[in-house]
This record gives sequence, structure tokens and C-alpha cells, in this order.
Amino acid sequence: MTMQRVTYRTLLLGLLLVGCARAASTPEAPSAGGEEARFSYDDLMAALEAGGATVEPTGELEQAFFSVNGRTVRIDDADVQVFEYADESSRLAESSLIAPDGGSIGTTMVTWVDQPTFWAKGRLIVLYIGREAAGIEKLSGLLGDPITTPWPTP
Repeated sequence: MTMQRVTYRTLLLGLLLVGCARAASTPEAPSAGGEEARFSYDDLMAALEAGGATVEPTGELEQAFFSVNGRTVRIDDADVQVFEYADESSRLAESSLIAPDGGSIGTTMVTWVDQPTFWAKGRLIVLYIGREAAGIEKLSGLLGDPITTPWPTP
């Protein structure tokens, strides 16, 4: 095989791999608007309470990897972090930086004490650290599928 053919095939393979990688990591698109795009902290709290959850705001926090401060909430027996943005586009800009396993957010590598599960809906990024199935299911029922994948069971 000639050197030119090898170079051509290598270049073609490289372009194919880059295209596949981009297709696999395409960020979510903003919703068309309406209620879903405006989904807020107050909407989440009201929906949880309407669903029978015990909801107790417990404070505020700052995470270096997000541009907004968050609120901590105890939902039944789970501690959850909720980050509310001014609009869905601002939230989308940051939620798109969360790695599928939650191990990095943008250029920040994060070491979690347990499995991080992130959701993104409307103006919110919601984070639960743990593996309690009931809590994950409850939040998924309100927020949709998590944007991170579960860790393998040890």
C-alpha cells in the first residue's frame, strides 16, 4: 500500500471517529418554551408536596462548578441540591458541561462520596448524591430521566 493511501485512510478514519464522538455527545436542545422551559424551584417544591413528599428547605450552598448558588432541600430522607438559573438557556449552558458519569463538570474534576445523579429541567439543575432508588424514581418522575448514568453496583 502506498504512503498516500495509508495517510488518506488514516485521515478518513479520524474524521469518522470525530463525527461519531460529536453525535454521541450532542447536548440537549432548549425546549420550545412554555411551562417546561420555566420550570422553577417553586414548581419543583409544589410538585413534590402535591405528590406526598415531605419537603424541608435546609439552606444554601455554593458549588465552584456552577455560576449560581444552590439551595439544599431534604426530600423525605434524601438531601438534594437545587440550582436555579434565570432562564432555560443559562441552565442549558451549564448542564451541558456535566459529564455522563458526573465525574467532571466543565474543567472541574469532582470526587463524590457516592453516586451523583443530575437532572436538568427548565431553569433547574438538581443533584442527588446517593443510590436510594425511591428518591431517584420520585425525582425522575418530576424531572424526567437523569442526565447522568448510574454507577455500576459494587
